[in-house]
Amino acid sequence: MSDAADTPTQAGFVALLGAPNVGKSTLLNALVGAKVAIVSPKPQTTRSRIAGIVMEGQAQLILVDVPGIFQPRRRLDRAMVASAWQGAKDADLLMLVVDAERPDDGETWAIAEKLKSEGRKAILVLNKIDQVAREQLLPLAERFNQHGDFTDTFMVSALNGSGVADLRKTLAARLPQSPHLFPPDQLTDLPQRLLAAEITREQIYLQLHEEVPYSTAVETENWVERDDGSVRIDQAIYVQREGQKAIMLGKGGARIKALGQGARRELEEILGRRVHLFLFVKVRENWIDDPERFSEWGLDYNA
Repeated sequence: MSDAADTPTQAGFVALLGAPNVGKSTLLNALVGAKVAIVSPKPQTTRSRIAGIVMEGQAQLILVDVPGIFQPRRRLDRAMVASAWQGAKDADLLMLVVDAERPDDGETWAIAEKLKSEGRKAILVLNKIDQVAREQLLPLAERFNQHGDFTDTFMVSALNGSGVADLRKTLAARLPQSPHLFPPDQLTDLPQRLLAAEITREQIYLQLHEEVPYSTAVETENWVERDDGSVRIDQAIYVQREGQKAIMLGKGGARIKALGQGARRELEEILGRRVHLFLFVKVRENWIDDPERFSEWGLDYNA
């Protein structure tokens, strides 16, 4: 009778590719079973590559949520798209995540075409199936399989978990034999300071509108462990203009207070302890073209 320790271990990287707002980050969290990537209804929320780590039997899946692929306009856009394609190049397995509610955006089909032209096979994942009539799903899957080069097709709802366990098992079975690359209880490669900044940025995307979220960056400036087991976190929210600072603060400081409350609740749940969060809004006109910011996000400034 063989012991589990004698079973060969597997490990590998799986890239989640797709157009903006198809639910890649929600799917990543569902596959990991914990929140490791921020989620908002707004497109282009993910700026850099974030890995979620999950064990499936003796296989360790490193699931890489890359920025959505779209037609870039700014330097930051170009760097995000370059990061996504680099993530695809480095991965052992690829998933093309499609929003089954709106499958006909040109960006999704362009990704499928590019993968096929480069001879890269992928797993097709039709997401948000809970929002689509069942009879529409098979014809949609057939269209994509005629258009691209897919080894498998999965139909899932990242939101309610339907189909996610089967997808995770298939991904694990396809990984190469390898020692595990991370400790078995580690959920993400994102340092806590960066994860905390991402959680605050998520609240900005959820609570503010128009161009303001896209014009902000969040940095964790101080992280102080307290004797009572709690943590004090000081963060700077950078905006590009004074008018945006006023919006971020809100009337009588109401908006910044609501942002802090929302972020603190999320952080306490993730960290499992009390959090004292202090937010400061600062104007930095050129942050969006600052090479240091790009480096912190793991993006190529010259992409």
